[in-house]
Amino acid sequence: MSQAAPQLTTAAKANLPQHVAVIMDGNGRWARERYLPRVEGHRRGAESAKTIIRTAGEIGIKYLTLYAFSVENWSRPKDEVDALMKYLVHYLKSETPDLNKNNVRLEAIGQIHRLPDNVQEQLRKSMATLAGNNGLTLILALSYGGRTEIVDAVRSIAREVKAGHLDPADINEKAFTQHLQTRHWPDPDLLIRSSGEMRISNFLLWQISYTELVVTETLWPEFRKPHFFAALEEYHRRHRRFGGL
Repeated sequence: MSQAAPQLTTAAKANLPQHVAVIMDGNGRWARERYLPRVEGHRRGAESAKTIIRTAGEIGIKYLTLYAFSVENWSRPKDEVDALMKYLVHYLKSETPDLNKNNVRLEAIGQIHRLPDNVQEQLRKSMATLAGNNGLTLILALSYGGRTEIVDAVRSIAREVKAGHLDPADINEKAFTQHLQTRHWPDPDLLIRSSGEMRISNFLLWQISYTELVVTETLWPEFRKPHFFAALEEYHRRHRRFGGL
């Protein structure tokens, strides 16, 4: 007998987060447990990302940020980094038509200039192709670090003050947010981390001040629609107080 497709409860559908961020962790562990190369874990993890992107768009989530490659990941073995970059180019090429068909807009944050030229070129092409879409906005965090983003914002503010364009007395949370790479989008309502690790890993440090966190033991290559729906159900059960009562 075939298994019924996973479904969200009506209550959870009515209380969806506007912005979901995901730390996609566990690719290497999944591969190691199966005596496979780490790159095979990344390949399988890309399939999970594809499923979650499609599901998020179908149910009406407006923004989805995926932590695809951190600034710390550059310290991994060169062959693994090269394979990740190769998969990224392949993914962008192969999935852009489907993303376009599903009305997905693509954006990116991070030190994009550090990516190989072919990755930057394909990223620009895919973003241009999808620029007119107004469904789900998919934000890829590539060569991204939360501390780096905050330092860059401080430098930008310092330059404006030095040039006389900004009074230090006018620097507040709103002004600071306008110097972040994420300034065009709302802060995440929900952050999902796979693989059971209880840490933020330098991801969106400013933006997740009041984000609801859901950590699942599931390794990312096995993360599929039922796990995503379980996180959304958990989000629905939370009472967001934002520091109040």
